[in-house]
Amino acid sequence: MTFMLWAVALGMTITAVWRFPALRSGNTMQRALWACSAAFAATVWCRVPQVKHALDNSPVTDLSALLKYVTSLVAILAALRYITAAYGEPSGDSDRHVAVSRRISHVAHTCALVALVALVVLFFTAVDRSHPSIDFADAQAGSLGGSLFLTIQYTYLGVAAGTCCYQWARASRRAEKRVLKVGLALMATAMAIYTVYPVLRTVTTWVPPDVSAVTMRTVADSVSMTVAFLWAAGAAVPSTIAISTRWTTWQTLRKLHPLWSDLMSVFPHHALQQPGSKVIESLRCVPSLDVRLDRRTQEIADGVEQLRHHASPELLSVAEDLAESHEDPGAAAEAYWIRAAQQSERSGRRSAIPSRKLREKPLTSYVSEANWLMRVVSVPVSADVVRMLHERAGEPPIDDEPPFGWRQGPPPSSVRRGPDRARARRDRSARG
Repeated sequence: MTFMLWAVALGMTITAVWRFPALRSGNTMQRALWACSAAFAATVWCRVPQVKHALDNSPVTDLSALLKYVTSLVAILAALRYITAAYGEPSGDSDRHVAVSRRISHVAHTCALVALVALVVLFFTAVDRSHPSIDFADAQAGSLGGSLFLTIQYTYLGVAAGTCCYQWARASRRAEKRVLKVGLALMATAMAIYTVYPVLRTVTTWVPPDVSAVTMRTVADSVSMTVAFLWAAGAAVPSTIAISTRWTTWQTLRKLHPLWSDLMSVFPHHALQQPGSKVIESLRCVPSLDVRLDRRTQEIADGVEQLRHHASPELLSVAEDLAESHEDPGAAAEAYWIRAAQQSERSGRRSAIPSRKLREKPLTSYVSEANWLMRVVSVPVSADVVRMLHERAGEPPIDDEPPFGWRQGPPPSSVRRGPDRARARRDRSARG
């Protein structure tokens, strides 16, 4: 049991530290989530035997009990604040449950100071603390001052937890994403336990059961660990999704950096922020990752559009024909065309009339655009392929090496077999 208490306390502390940056933001939801994590962590730490022994044997006897109950109230108040911030203002009869929860939250926050003051006053005046107790609630069972102290605590805790359980259970049923549904269900389960447990503890406070203090302590610790674990696991689900999304975005930015850097070095007027090295771009924090990815896809698209002035009219048809044997012909054709057009630009070729546009793609967001560009940059393009493209397009050969940054690979099988299919196709069209 001691090991589990340490594990849960450390886990909750790590969660609170992880969410600490939320204090610098103006997001009420994130601040409330941090406060809930930190208060839950403090509550569990007060149950760790070594911490409990140190606090209980301090000048204030049973100090661990007072701190435990106060921090648990703070945690549940923060959870209520999180709910009201998440749902916002109610609008209409369909949001009656939101309005009810907001009223309960408002009353709970209004009465919080009164409850905390009452608990502190009762703790130092009416509660018998002649010696440290193994289980505070069991030791105070049957005494008027201790029972009143615990009744205030458990009533407040149970009502607030019941409100959280009600809201999170409803949100879980209506959630569209499975992971979010699971996360909310776990948090609702934790609050359901915290709703039933205070009722049972209140009953045992006024009607003491014939059970040892060690047994009651074990039950209380088990409930606290279970609630902390379920709540932390449920709250971590949305965070895990966010972390996964950020990691994917960061990886996408890194893989698109060579193409973006090549294009922006040639067309710098299209870049809102001049490209740095791959290391510098990886460590950049401002603007946010999603904003940078949105900008980068737009800037790459602008750069590719400018390459139309440097590509010959036949180049795209040749690239599409050459890419037919590739496993991803659309992305391969675009990769071949971009590389060859970049070589033409470097050699000084330019036409006032741009060549025809690349084929339209059903891309509805910057994410889908980035996914397409990832397919394009993953295609290996060798110097032999670029040279073949220029020859088949009827351009003089270019001896320049390909621009730095792109993947290079062996020429596709279509280059090594048979006649020039692009020229044959044009001949067939002419005879048609």
